[in-house]
Amino acid sequence: MAGNSQRKGAIKKSGKGNPTAGSGGRVRRGLEGKGPTPKAKDRPYHQAHKAAKRAEKQAQASRPRRRTSSDAEWIAGRNPVVDALREGVPVNALYVAEGAERDGRLREAFMLASDRGISLLEVSKQELDRHTGGAVHQGLAARIPAYEYAHPDDLLDRAAEMGEQPLIVVLDSVTDPRNLGAAVRSAAAFGAHGVVVPERRAAGMTASAWKTSAGAAARIPVAQTVNLTRQLKAYQDAGCMVVGLAADGEVELPAMDLADGPLVLVVGSEGDGLSRLVAETCDLLVSIPMANSVESLNAGVACGVALYAVARARD
Repeated sequence: MAGNSQRKGAIKKSGKGNPTAGSGGRVRRGLEGKGPTPKAKDRPYHQAHKAAKRAEKQAQASRPRRRTSSDAEWIAGRNPVVDALREGVPVNALYVAEGAERDGRLREAFMLASDRGISLLEVSKQELDRHTGGAVHQGLAARIPAYEYAHPDDLLDRAAEMGEQPLIVVLDSVTDPRNLGAAVRSAAAFGAHGVVVPERRAAGMTASAWKTSAGAAARIPVAQTVNLTRQLKAYQDAGCMVVGLAADGEVELPAMDLADGPLVLVVGSEGDGLSRLVAETCDLLVSIPMANSVESLNAGVACGVALYAVARARD
């Protein structure tokens, strides 16, 4: 009968001894609202969410990226450090060993560092040995920052911003950093918009390359690419003619008539020249005329000669 709390099931005691009347009281929390239903793309297991994630990854993969070399590098020795400071190589800090003899080179290094606002740190000889990997440092070393590589597409953008026809230098498996530095220096001197190197099995912008570039690496971008052949095809799709230097080239360099247009100049490695796939990708192979007694030029010199010829033709 109504109001009879004695009937079976009228009041139920929970496990904690708290009586609740009716099912609504027992599951009140379960009936509370949880907010609006998330959109399909916000639900982790929904197909729309997975499709959005895939699209995001593809966008990130196609976006130009800058790569940075893994670690800072060291220049060891009084003459190399002074030369690097004179040439404008970026230096984070100068390290001098405690008790190092103060000669003219050390005083010049201190003066150049002071003029450029470079920190000077005095450390023990043992610590300097550890930093430089046991190199002969003569009590003086400089730490240069990791190099920040451009994306290959940045070089085309740079040419467009300057209102010029693109001129890009590509080095195919050049492993000597001094040749890389020389190529960078020539590229800056003859109006190129940048240098491209492979990410693997090739020289990078090390302390030696910086020094050989005579500071030009601070004025012209160096880009890295994972796949050199694919990048050359991308430049071709952008309207550039790709010309490779080869001893058995179809045309001699002075006779090349492509210099005044968008141009990518490919220079091969010191010993083997252009790799097969790169040579097949080139639109034209050109040779540098030389006397019979000379078989070939090293990559740095060949790059400088070719860029000079291109610059003359463009003028």
